[in-house]
Amino acid sequence: MAKRATVSWADAPAEKDYPAAALFLRLTAAPPLVEVLTALLAQAPTVQQQAKDILRAARLQLLPADDHEVAKDLKKVAKGTALSPILLVRGDLREGRPLQIADGYHRVCAGYHLGEDTEIPCRIVDLPTTVG
Repeated sequence: MAKRATVSWADAPAEKDYPAAALFLRLTAAPPLVEVLTALLAQAPTVQQQAKDILRAARLQLLPADDHEVAKDLKKVAKGTALSPILLVRGDLREGRPLQIADGYHRVCAGYHLGEDTEIPCRIVDLPTTVG
């Protein structure tokens, strides 16, 4: 039986992850809310979630291992390069709003390909009730 690769994770998201998250979030939120969310993500504690649960909560499909970005992350894992924690905006069951992966979808998929129970470090924030 082949030994499963161990994923190394950075302690904090890379600085480039916050602008990337903002680019995604601006597709679904107005600029003032995007600014608040990215600031909250920068301050949020890091928690662990399993890859399978993140994909289910986000209602996203697993990208194939040969997807360009997923393959890049899998190569990083093989080299022992630390991956950046992912940035999430919590969904809401009552409103039918799924979890939003603001940054890190490909890293979640890479982790899943290494094992669906792979623990992924995440920063997760709630959607604020008011902005301004």
